[in-house]
Amino acid sequence: MNDYFTSFDIIPVLSLTLFNMPEQSSSRFSFIAIKQRLVFWLGAVFVGILIVTMTLLSEYASDIYRELSRHYFWFNFVVAPLGLSATAWLTFRFFPGSERSGIPQVKTALEITGDLSRRSQLVSLRIAAGKMLLPIMGLLSGASVGFGGPATHVGASLMASLGKKVKFPPHYMEKGLILAGSAAGFAAMFSAPLAGIIFAIEEMGRALEEKISSLVLTAIVFSGITAYALLSNYIFFTDKTMVLTWGMGWLAVPLCGILGGLMGGLFSKIIVTGGRLLNKSGISISVIAFACGGLIAIIGFYSEGETFGTGYAQAKAILINRGQMDPLFPFMKMLSTIATFFSGIPAGIFVPSIATGAGFGVNLAEWFPIAPASIMILLTITAYFSGMLQSPLTSFVIVMEMTHSNEILIPLMATAFFATGTSQLINERPLYRELCDSYRPPEPVKQDNE
Repeated sequence: MNDYFTSFDIIPVLSLTLFNMPEQSSSRFSFIAIKQRLVFWLGAVFVGILIVTMTLLSEYASDIYRELSRHYFWFNFVVAPLGLSATAWLTFRFFPGSERSGIPQVKTALEITGDLSRRSQLVSLRIAAGKMLLPIMGLLSGASVGFGGPATHVGASLMASLGKKVKFPPHYMEKGLILAGSAAGFAAMFSAPLAGIIFAIEEMGRALEEKISSLVLTAIVFSGITAYALLSNYIFFTDKTMVLTWGMGWLAVPLCGILGGLMGGLFSKIIVTGGRLLNKSGISISVIAFACGGLIAIIGFYSEGETFGTGYAQAKAILINRGQMDPLFPFMKMLSTIATFFSGIPAGIFVPSIATGAGFGVNLAEWFPIAPASIMILLTITAYFSGMLQSPLTSFVIVMEMTHSNEILIPLMATAFFATGTSQLINERPLYRELCDSYRPPEPVKQDNE
């Protein structure tokens, strides 16, 4: 993984939309068009700066909490419940719409047509402010907070607000700015520009028809495997530091794909089912958050603090050490992330899930040493991610870009294919599609005229 994430990688994503910007004037270089482009550029830079700031603050906050929890026995069991309860109360009292990941809110906002005023309940400057500040409070309370979803939500909110202020063309305001902002935030967070583009197409827009997308991915995987088997290597690559040699090692692809996809699908199932039960329970969100904080404190105590925070440091350590990890870590990190989600505080699941997938990968490499541990870890991260989201293209591209693992592109793709298929046996609908339902207005009840 990269040590730090930079904002400069959002430029390729944004430029795709920029040069297709509709004009209010027949002249491409009219004053209005130039002003719109300038605002767009400045907005993109500002998004990048904010995401970098959020990322650096998140690791600092995680380190502070972890250090204090190790020095004072009572710290976990007091700060985590009270801190999460207070953060959840602030979220729903002053920043409604900023809760949890933020991606379902952005997806729902993209689907709103006609009266666009309803979007302000889902993407706005107020929500962006809450999304930047409250996750840090969550980390200072020991929560397992990711910044992928919040970065996406902040990017979409800022770009949509800029569009309103500068009065961009109506057909560009419809979806373009929200889509560009969400992709920019995602790309800046993970320093993965290509993944930002794929994420915008596959997850935010769902522009590819799902059955056709599966057919395309399947065709690519099978043709790529065939070429790999015949040629034994990629023609254009000479770096062999991470190559999965054709043979028994390729059994790691279905193994990691199926087991990683199973765990990712199980995570999504618990999130969706548990969320529905808690919504029906009528229990105050502050009480739920207090209980979740207590659970996070207990898990953190038994993991010696490893489950606190984003999980970035743990994922990086796993990738570097390739095997130095408590076998129970991925299970505990998974539970801690679920508890954080149920608490309702603004928090993403991407980075914690990368750490969880890496942990499962270490276990599989230890139990079934059929391929190099580093490759099995990357395959399992992809599988867990893909099983969780059912977004195979985004999953393997983000892992490839974050870890510079171009040499195993075909195995990553194949693993994502296995993982998504496995997850679909558990969950009929993708995670974020399920979570979007709570942000849509209820359908009107049909009256019987008889």
